[in-house]
Amino acid sequence: MNEQIYKIARQADALAREIEPDLREIVLYNRIRDEKFAELIVLECVNSVMDGTKEGDYYAMRIEQHFDNGQGGILHFGVEE
Repeated sequence: MNEQIYKIARQADALAREIEPDLREIVLYNRIRDEKFAELIVLECVNSVMDGTKEGDYYAMRIEQHFDNGQGGILHFGVEE
């Protein structure tokens, strides 16, 4: 994996530990970590196409709509840049 994937994985782990800090529920922790990892990957994709051009911003909007979780879209994940 490249360094960006490792960075995203570490960030997903940190977000999961905030939600399930004592790791008593390891199955829950793993599910949260995996969900955060997926959300961060999608956010990275949105950011890579959102370039201020009409086409880039259109595709970013389409990705957001596709993965909208009903809480303000993927940009509402609580993810730090």
